[in-house]
Amino acid sequence: MELSLLVWLLPTLALVVGVAIGLLIARLAPHAVPGSTQRQLDDIQEKFDSYQHEVVTHFNSTAILVTKLTQSYQEVQEHLADGANRLATDDLTRQRLLAALHPDAPQGSRDRLTPPHSDEAPKDYAPKGPNSPGMLDEQYGLKRK
Repeated sequence: MELSLLVWLLPTLALVVGVAIGLLIARLAPHAVPGSTQRQLDDIQEKFDSYQHEVVTHFNSTAILVTKLTQSYQEVQEHLADGANRLATDDLTRQRLLAALHPDAPQGSRDRLTPPHSDEAPKDYAPKGPNSPGMLDEQYGLKRK
């Protein structure tokens, strides 16, 4: 009986001593592991905040540069229009230059060189007459003697 009591007593005593030592270590150094994790979390948060600030700064700078580009484009357009008004020798040339500068502006009526013959959409094949051979015929395109 003494042997069986000793077999159960030693492991139980070792377990109690281990738990006591573990609690003692946990009480003496409570912030050892969580502190390093918190520092890592703070570093990551700081990097993220810095990245967000850089992104906002980048897009603000881009917006400013695009605004400057638009203003420069408008100044060039005005310069070219002024030059067209001053330097064009006749009214037709002046109108053409101004129309080229402002392609999206509404223009006056423009005459076509040749008006369309019909409103029918163009075909992707050659139409044939009722008595003429089709394109796949062996005699198509050959002159008859």
